[in-house]
Amino acid sequence: MAFTSILRRSASSLAPLASRLVRGQRNYHAAVFTAINHSSFAARKPSLSPLAPNPRFYSKADDSLLRVIDAEIQCAEETDEQEIEEVPSGFPFKVEDVPGFQTVKLTRTYQDEEIEVEVHMPDLVTGEGEDDDVDDDGNEHANQSSIPLVVTVSKGNGAPVLEFSCNAYPDEIAIESLLVKNPDTAEDQIAYEGPDFNDLDENLQKSFHKYLEIRGIKPSTTNFLHEYMINKDSREYKNWLKKLKQFVQV
Repeated sequence: MAFTSILRRSASSLAPLASRLVRGQRNYHAAVFTAINHSSFAARKPSLSPLAPNPRFYSKADDSLLRVIDAEIQCAEETDEQEIEEVPSGFPFKVEDVPGFQTVKLTRTYQDEEIEVEVHMPDLVTGEGEDDDVDDDGNEHANQSSIPLVVTVSKGNGAPVLEFSCNAYPDEIAIESLLVKNPDTAEDQIAYEGPDFNDLDENLQKSFHKYLEIRGIKPSTTNFLHEYMINKDSREYKNWLKKLKQFVQV
């Protein structure tokens, strides 16, 4: 009886221990299974190198745009076979042409005056309707190509500056406006611009045309500028297309 009682007490005391061992084995196997799954997922996950560039994917619209730009570049290069115009000997101005800019600057010194001319891109007119010499508004130059010019004449020492806005046509220069600017005038002040140039006395108009001609603003000068600016426009257009292509490709 005593031996049987001892066995019962031993069995009851070993049961909790066995239960803990079984639970420990289950927890161990679960931990091992979790660790294996985690390592397998990590192995399957693609690694991204911080140094590898991401591939560039283009949309259909981008691809179509690039093809059109390439075709336009090729067309511009095939049709433009003109070389850069060389400044003729005896040309009265120094030419400052910076690639990528819309205008060309001419400078010279005449006696005690500093003359600067800002030359803009030509306003080209096609051959259509060239038989009409005058448009509906009475403009006799409606069907002629022209170059916009801004001519500045200054004498320094704080003296007023003359600014002519002109359009250079073949064999003629038309003065559109004439301003007298005071260099000391604040930017927020609006100076009197004078009357419309065409409203001035005819003799006064002729005298100003002669004034500019003596200083080098004459058809022999502007006819060269006309060809020069056409070539510049073509070069700038090609460069613009190439920059546009680079932007789309980035």
